[in-house]
Parts: sequence; structure tokens; C-alpha cells
Amino acid sequence: MAVKIHENYIKRCIEIAKNGLGTTAPNPMVGCVIVYNSKIIGEGYTSAYGGNHAEVNAINSVKDKSLLKKSTLYVTLEPCSHFGKTPPCSDLIIKHQIANVVIGTIDTHSKVAGKGIENLTNTGCNVTVGVLDDECKVHHKRFFTFHNKQRPYIILKWAETKDGFIAPKQKNEQQPVWITNELSRQLVHKWRAEEQAILVGTQTVIADNPSLTVRDWTGKNPIRIVIDRDLKLPKDYNVYNSEAETIVISKDNIDFNKPIAQQICNVLFQNNINSVIIEGGAKTLQTFIDENIWDEARVFIGSPEFKEGINAPKLNGKLIQEQLIAEDQLKIYMND
Repeated sequence: MAVKIHENYIKRCIEIAKNGLGTTAPNPMVGCVIVYNSKIIGEGYTSAYGGNHAEVNAINSVKDKSLLKKSTLYVTLEPCSHFGKTPPCSDLIIKHQIANVVIGTIDTHSKVAGKGIENLTNTGCNVTVGVLDDECKVHHKRFFTFHNKQRPYIILKWAETKDGFIAPKQKNEQQPVWITNELSRQLVHKWRAEEQAILVGTQTVIADNPSLTVRDWTGKNPIRIVIDRDLKLPKDYNVYNSEAETIVISKDNIDFNKPIAQQICNVLFQNNINSVIIEGGAKTLQTFIDENIWDEARVFIGSPEFKEGINAPKLNGKLIQEQLIAEDQLKIYMND
């Protein structure tokens, strides 16, 4: 029974942690719940980067701090034990003499990696670790990928026609040719707000002159990553406007005579970017697929047919979700 109760509260932690999606990076989006006498008396999630961690917000939300000594603190990720933008959360838990701490999963970041748990147990705190461990690892997938693989969590995204094309062979105007409906396009803008960066190749910028912002959603514009080998893109293009930061990948920072996906990841890692959504074009997407450097793919299949055009990328992955968005079909794959 106790295990089930622990799981319910960790589920709640995951639920509220998602409120930080798109704002906490490069910090993880942690959720925390404080329970006294089978009642939640405090909740918190990670503030935007530079602000309070989840445990601090949860403890601050408790009106009667005297109850903390007899409470249980639930948290998705091991409390930190080092000074960063804010002091260690494990020290704050110890300061308030919280008797019990239940942790979803251990923080594998070298600065923590069990040290937070050790700090707590050394002061007599009763610590339980590994409640909904798999679910918490999935929730913290961006953070773990960044620190364990030393690259961003990579989401591939494209739209293809019913007959398998990502774009027409020729265009008359420098703007996107829409394959999907307005609802699907709004969802894409929501996704952009959830990730730290967005990446496109040279040909996509030339063909569409995109802004790569979240115009159809409320949220923070992602950092724009533009591949421009020879620095030939005009500076008056939308990707260089003041709406978001832009990082250019050129022959000045990677070697285009060698496989480029891993090199791009190295540049993004050096810039502290822990998640990126790659939106095209077909060559750029296929490059990451061929080097097998991707985590998730989100593929729309729209109702138009082009008869001929640029073929959509081909990937092998595990289909984990399929849904209709009006007349569009959305398929989500994970890389096995």
C-alpha cells in the first residue's frame, strides 16, 4: 500500500513539473510535493532558469513550516548538493528537518550523482529512491541525454504529403508550401516553445525565409540554429531578426568534409543547449537519421498530393503514438 501511495505522489510531481517545460533549461524541470498526514500541504516546480528549484518553491508554499519536520517530501529527481545559480536543495531539506524524502530517480549529473542522497541520509533523513524510476527518467529525458550523451535531446519533425513528399520540386514564392492544417501548425509552434533550440538547413532558409518563432503560441522563442556552410545567407533574412538568438553552423566551426551531425551536436553542447527540434529540410533531417543521432521523430502526413517533389526522409524507429489532427495524421517515433 505504501508503494502505491508513493507512486501516486510521484505522479503528481511529474504532472506539475511539466509546467516548467520550455523555461527551465539547462536545468531539469523537476516537480516536488510535500505531504503531511496524508494531505498535500505544499507543491512546487522548477522556476525559469536562474530561479528557485522545485524543492524551494514547494517548501516556500507550506504555510505552517512547523509541519515540515513530520512531513514527507516527494521529488522527481535527486535534490542537488552543489551551489549553482541557487544553493543546494539538500541543504534546505536538512535545514527544515524534513523527516522523509521520496525520490523518483537519481541525478546522474557528476555534480550530484548520489551526493544529495548521501547528504540527507547522513543527517538521519529517511530516503526512498526509485519510485516510478522509469517514468521519471523519461520525464527528465532532455536533462539526462545532455549530461550522459553530451549532446542535446534531438527531435526530428517534418510534414509529408499523402504520396510521400516533403516539398515540391519547384516553388514560385519564397514562403512555405503548407502540407498540414492550421491546428497542426499551431501544435508545431507549441513544440517550439517547449524546446531550447530549433535547427534548419541552408536550403530551407533560402526556400521559405522562415522566422522559426512561436507566432501561433504563447511562449519563449527557441534559439535558432542555422546551417550555412559558406555564410552565404543574406543578413536581412528572418532568421537574423531580433525576435530570437541565432547560432550559425558554418565551415568556421565544423568540418563539412566529415559527418556533420555529431559535430553539430558538439557545438550545441558547448552552447549549453539540451534540446533541439530539427525542422528541415530533407537533407538535414536525413543526415541526423543516417548518423543515427536522434531520439524522437514527429511526422505529419497531410492530405495534399504533389505527384512529384522532394522525397520525405526515411527512418527506422518504434512507433509509439498515432493520432488524427483534423484531416492530418501525426505519427511519433522513438529511436530504439
